[in-house]
Amino acid sequence: MVNTNYSALPLTSPSLELQSNPPPKSSAAANANGAHNGHAKISKQDSFLGEVEDGGGGEGEHDELPLIGDGDGSAGPPEGSGVAGAVFNLATSIIGAGIMALPATMKVLGVAVGLVSILVMGILSEITIELLVRFSVRCRALSYGELVHKALGRPASIVAQMCVIINNAGILVVYLIIIGDVMSGSLKHIGVMDQLIGHGEWDNRRLLILVVLVVFLTPLCALEKIDSLSLSSAASVALAIVFVVVSCIIAAVKLIEGKISTPRMGPDFSSRAAMLDLLVVIPIMTNAYICHFNVQPIYNELKEKTPRNMYNIGRISTVLCVVVYALTAISGYLLFGDDTESDVLTNFDKDLGIKFSSVLNYIVRIGYIIHLVLVFPVVHFSLRQTVDSLIFGELAPHSRKKMLALTAVLLALIYLGSTMIPNIWMAFKFTGATTGLALGFMFPALVALRLDKEGECLGHGERLLSLGMLGLAVIVSVVGVVGNVYSLKSKSD
Repeated sequence: MVNTNYSALPLTSPSLELQSNPPPKSSAAANANGAHNGHAKISKQDSFLGEVEDGGGGEGEHDELPLIGDGDGSAGPPEGSGVAGAVFNLATSIIGAGIMALPATMKVLGVAVGLVSILVMGILSEITIELLVRFSVRCRALSYGELVHKALGRPASIVAQMCVIINNAGILVVYLIIIGDVMSGSLKHIGVMDQLIGHGEWDNRRLLILVVLVVFLTPLCALEKIDSLSLSSAASVALAIVFVVVSCIIAAVKLIEGKISTPRMGPDFSSRAAMLDLLVVIPIMTNAYICHFNVQPIYNELKEKTPRNMYNIGRISTVLCVVVYALTAISGYLLFGDDTESDVLTNFDKDLGIKFSSVLNYIVRIGYIIHLVLVFPVVHFSLRQTVDSLIFGELAPHSRKKMLALTAVLLALIYLGSTMIPNIWMAFKFTGATTGLALGFMFPALVALRLDKEGECLGHGERLLSLGMLGLAVIVSVVGVVGNVYSLKSKSD
């Protein structure tokens, strides 16, 4: 299963039970209030459609059910992260390398269509996060993989685990590619190291990535609990906001000075290449919101583990990310137009046509590299736990040596991947069309529809929405994969 730092316990264990905030009732009373077939009944009062259809006790009574509780009947341990720390961790899971590809997607879709797509994808992503929380509580599932296992069986759980591994490993490879692009440069762009101290051995791309990996990333990835990364997550979100603010200021100054041409509002249908980009741009945008594999670990480490708290955390994080994404996509596209690269950071190597251009270039690029360094261990956490669970089983005893060995092997493989994949657009095209859509939309919708046999957790509108998301995700995935294959074939010809 996709595991967390919590060890999965048998359902018969006294340490694993759903408990409400009021004093514990007798088992008979608990059964009368909806505990049946090993599942807890969850109110729809706080659902994303706001429907109130509670077949059990008082209104909203079960909305306060924590995912796990202590054996003494308390709602959870006093240790753990608060709402602010959880928001930073979840937002950090979302805002990663995907933000760098958004200006390029805006170049393909146009400003108006691009903004609508960013908003719609954010709303749908938040809906699926709330579905995961609701049914994790109902099934007492401590991880993404465990929820899929309980709902769809072991084969589906293995597929979900493989999706998490491929998706997270791909994202981490992209992080290292961006770090290499910015620090060392590429064929079209000059790197930071070359600009600061000139060309030399220190400007070698593979060496720079290796130094960053060993000196900065390895110590952070060796941490065992995701709530240990709350401070670094807060710093990474702050750096992402600095990047957005600086980009918007530059774009606004150039717009006022009349140095920016009028952008396209809609897609470009003028060439075959533009049409092919349209087929893969939505999967790329989907990747920008994938954080679902970290929902349960973050939830499990809350001080107050309630669905309502996690819903609020998801909503705050989504609003923050939609605003950051929209501003980044617009400012990046306005600044560079049709010259916008798949990794917009590489565009910040030339004179921007305003005062203090070189200083602002360094702030944008170096600041975002630091952001990626702080985001990297959050994504790596889920990757390591998933591999651990898949290889050793969820009930395997915890071992510090095993965890460090897994970390070392995974980082070595990720480093090798970063030396083989040419650019982030290529990586995002395939992960977005496959694992991204599966983790973010297909599995959450399938879990909700499968576990809602009695019609007690989903309203009519929610069931239709889940079916619609599932169908749309399948269509977009098929179209994206076909577009990717055709694009590669066209380039080879």
